[in-house]
Amino acid sequence: MQIANPIYDVVFKYLMEDAKIAKLLISSIIGEEIETLDFRPQEFTADIDKGRIEGRFGLLTVYRLDFSATIKTGDGLKQVLIEIQKAKFATDIMRFRGYLGSQYSNKNNIQIETINNHSRRIGIPIIGIYFLGHKLDNTDASIIGVNRTYKDLVTGEQLTVKESFIESLTHDSYVIQIPSLMQKRRNDLEKLLSIFDQSTYVDAEHHILNIKEEDYPEKHRSLIRRLQSAILEPEMRKQMEIEDGILGEFEDMQREIMQQRQKTADAEREVGEAKQKTAEAERETGEARLKIAEVEREAGEARLKIAEVEREVGEARKKMARKLKAAGVEITIIMEGTGLSREEVDDV
Repeated sequence: MQIANPIYDVVFKYLMEDAKIAKLLISSIIGEEIETLDFRPQEFTADIDKGRIEGRFGLLTVYRLDFSATIKTGDGLKQVLIEIQKAKFATDIMRFRGYLGSQYSNKNNIQIETINNHSRRIGIPIIGIYFLGHKLDNTDASIIGVNRTYKDLVTGEQLTVKESFIESLTHDSYVIQIPSLMQKRRNDLEKLLSIFDQSTYVDAEHHILNIKEEDYPEKHRSLIRRLQSAILEPEMRKQMEIEDGILGEFEDMQREIMQQRQKTADAEREVGEAKQKTAEAERETGEARLKIAEVEREAGEARLKIAEVEREVGEARKKMARKLKAAGVEITIIMEGTGLSREEVDDV
């Protein structure tokens, strides 16, 4: 069976628009029974429906969906917020922090609870789910759960009662390393998430994956059939191609900036070496003073290299900004992607 590749934002969005499938996928990951699951409308509109190009670039490296859910627990029902983020680059960690911070600071993410006969405003617990298109540095685990526990550090006893203060300020999270899913089917969850296994592609663009329907339990087959139907959507392939194109531009820009940063680092290293030579020369005799002048000249040349490299970095950012402006991308998104100020973007 051929399915659309859900690593693409447009396909992942299509998949998660089906409420039953979103509930199935999220419930399987967090290991909790979800009673109700609803999109957060204001977040969904702001982060997804931005148009074919500017929206794609806005979600190019980090893709975000927010849900409000009611989870069944042993003590009854619990209201939580579920934030799903999908990233393609390891450098996207600060965007993760930014989105998570906006959830904590959102004044709408509160609920009223009666505690000790008094009504109190507390933060709604947050669950983070992160789909990574890259590998972590120190583990190959395909699916990682980060679940908090309370512990009395004096007695060593694990505390079983939850506190609203702690629940409002900390959160559980789940990390899926997509590259580590390759050819692994060790339990039901890993089988389900194998829909992201990038080793099963059948076309040069990696738009289509090939899977065996019989490898999936019946309860998961609605999900893969949804991805199968995505192939038939007339705009789906076009949107994937747009995403490929802009991602390629972004990768080129990142590569160029990294090259320029390496040149800067090399130049700074030369400055450091020159200064070290100067220090050694100062400890030597009068003959060594001649070396000092030579070393200082080298240091000056190195500084000129730094200035040249910084200029090249600036030109690379402006070059990218011009391309994005020509594509109709919003100025705020251009500023975020290139690091330029609004005035600098206006001037390119």
